[in-house]
Amino acid sequence: MLTATISERTQSEHRLRLAFAELAKSNETLELRVQQRTEELHDNNLMLQQTMETLKQTQLQILQIEKMSALGQMMAGIAHEINNPINFIHGNISHVDNYAQDLLTVVQQYQSYYPNPPQKLQQLLKEVDMDFLQEDLSKLLKSMKGGSERIRNIVLSLRNFSRLDEAEFKAVNLHEGIDNTLLILQHRLKEKADLPAIEVSKHYDQLPLVECYPAQLNQVFMNLLINSIDAVQDMAQQQGLRLPDGNRGKIAITTKLVDQNRVQITIADNGLGIPEDLRSRIFDPFFTTKPVNQGTGLGLSICYQIVAGKHHGKIWCESNPGVGTQFFVEIPIYQRGETASV
Repeated sequence: MLTATISERTQSEHRLRLAFAELAKSNETLELRVQQRTEELHDNNLMLQQTMETLKQTQLQILQIEKMSALGQMMAGIAHEINNPINFIHGNISHVDNYAQDLLTVVQQYQSYYPNPPQKLQQLLKEVDMDFLQEDLSKLLKSMKGGSERIRNIVLSLRNFSRLDEAEFKAVNLHEGIDNTLLILQHRLKEKADLPAIEVSKHYDQLPLVECYPAQLNQVFMNLLINSIDAVQDMAQQQGLRLPDGNRGKIAITTKLVDQNRVQITIADNGLGIPEDLRSRIFDPFFTTKPVNQGTGLGLSICYQIVAGKHHGKIWCESNPGVGTQFFVEIPIYQRGETASV
């Protein structure tokens, strides 16, 4: 009887060990399957993140292309519409000037031959003030000629800025692109009732022609300059129109050679500056510190795509809050046969 009991106990212990072994094996199999499933989920999440990033970059590139196309077409259309009438005005001002001088000469000759005109004519000459008219008419015509010349330069800048006919890399003078951009933004640099004037200083090095997409690089200059203007004006409003180093906002543009095949463009301002915790995000798509409806958060992201993606260069920022910000753009002079993706 005792032997039978021991045998049953031994069998029970054996069955229990087998059950524990089976359970341990099942747990191990389950843990393995959970680990495999976790790795699969991780890989799927990683692929999804990569797909989302690719989609975001594709959307950004499409938006950039559409924006550049719309901007270029708009500027080309404006330039075309303004060009014909302003050429007519500018071309005829010189004729008007010649005719006016001829008429004034005739009047002077009449005055020399008839020094004592009738009383009514004397009264009219006094009211007209011929001496002032003769002096001021030349000044007015000269001012009109200068104004029409300025409009012609603006039209040329619009056409050069858009450069719709330049879809491939082309060797260009970067200084012309910067100057054209400044001319387009001139209205934002002038003094206004609630904003001081912004002083722009240019420190240009002797640069060779640089291979680039001119219209896209001009867009980089435009975006960076607009950011600098906004920063300076925001600082002026916060300081009650008084900036830390005086009553004028300042933007400095510097170009230089950094080695045999690279140029660097720096745009610096004495505006608000960018806090350190935001600096790492300024090139992220759709990131902006501006109020709603005042910024899309795409300006600097597009700049990054153009400089790094299209021109094999780099763009970065240095900033001190309350002191100002510097943006650096560095691109190769020659692309060495590389084809940028469009």
